[in-house]
Amino acid sequence: MDSEPLYDPATIRLETSLGYHLAKARNVLVARTDEALKPLDLTSQQIGVILSLASGRARTPLELSREMSYDSGSMTRMLDRLEKKGFVSRTRSDADRRIVELTLTGRGQDAAARLPAIGAAVLNQQLHGFSRAELDSLIAMLARIIGNSPADGSACGLDESDGE
Repeated sequence: MDSEPLYDPATIRLETSLGYHLAKARNVLVARTDEALKPLDLTSQQIGVILSLASGRARTPLELSREMSYDSGSMTRMLDRLEKKGFVSRTRSDADRRIVELTLTGRGQDAAARLPAIGAAVLNQQLHGFSRAELDSLIAMLARIIGNSPADGSACGLDESDGE
């Protein structure tokens, strides 16, 4: 379904931009999550690794990088920190020594078991005053925004001359 443009380059302002509000919402949610995670010695970025490993959605650094849209260098540094803290362990695959396999340690498994309660509490605090219908609508609209992403990862279609 095509629609007319909702933003006019001549009148768009930061405080009325969807991108601004999405970034602000993400930032306050990350800050609240990081505060709630302090007792576990984790950050909001690190819980993605813990939950991806716990759910079986990834088992190698490459799979984690793809799952979480991180470059390999950033993922390596995050795994270094999590390994140093005792949440994950890395071992070489018996089948293919080039592959590093990741597993949660006992501490990592304990954290994974506690994260759903922490996540639910943080989200419930942040969504105070929202109805179920409002939340469902918000999630549906965000899914539509995500669905509008170009399959090839290309930019928004501006010509080189448009940005000058």
